[in-house]
Amino acid sequence: MKHEIQRYTPSERSNHWAVAILFFLAGLSGLALFHPALFWLSSLFGGGVWTRILHPLLGVAMFVLFLIMAIRFAGHNRLNANDRQWLGQMGDVLNNREERLPEVGRYNAGQKLLFWVLVLCMLVLLASGIVIWREYFGQLFGVGLIRLAAVAHALAAFVLVTSIIVHIYAAIWVKGSVDAMLTGKVSRAWARKHHPGWFKEIGRK
Repeated sequence: MKHEIQRYTPSERSNHWAVAILFFLAGLSGLALFHPALFWLSSLFGGGVWTRILHPLLGVAMFVLFLIMAIRFAGHNRLNANDRQWLGQMGDVLNNREERLPEVGRYNAGQKLLFWVLVLCMLVLLASGIVIWREYFGQLFGVGLIRLAAVAHALAAFVLVTSIIVHIYAAIWVKGSVDAMLTGKVSRAWARKHHPGWFKEIGRK
């Protein structure tokens, strides 16, 4: 439609949803291994043995695909002066007074901070996951480091899950955001209202 503009390419959307699916599977398998009360989740993966085999493989696949996505979007997520002002006007943000906020580019400051939190969590999960992946790397590290890595892995996973919940809530809260990742397109009115800086940039191109 002539009143719609492209926000995400098919490749970007495929990348995003592949990461989302792997996140869901890695999360469920991780919970099954985290506490005996949640071990019943291992039945979704063929039992305890298969869960232990699949969880780190799912995690590595998720990290690789996330890395591709992060490289694609890193340039759009650099914080600037407008972002700092945006964060300082959180009252206006929460009350949807967007006309009072500084001009937002492709992503607002909240989305940018979330992006870098996800990057940090993924790096911690990968590093700690390698240390506690006993089948291949366990013999390389001492017990103390393995225990520390297990705690770091759990904490990073908790922050990651919490951040994704915030991400999903924000996408639902701002009507039209979910459609952008489903169809790749947004209305010109949506872009002008929520991301005026990006809308102007698209217009110049």
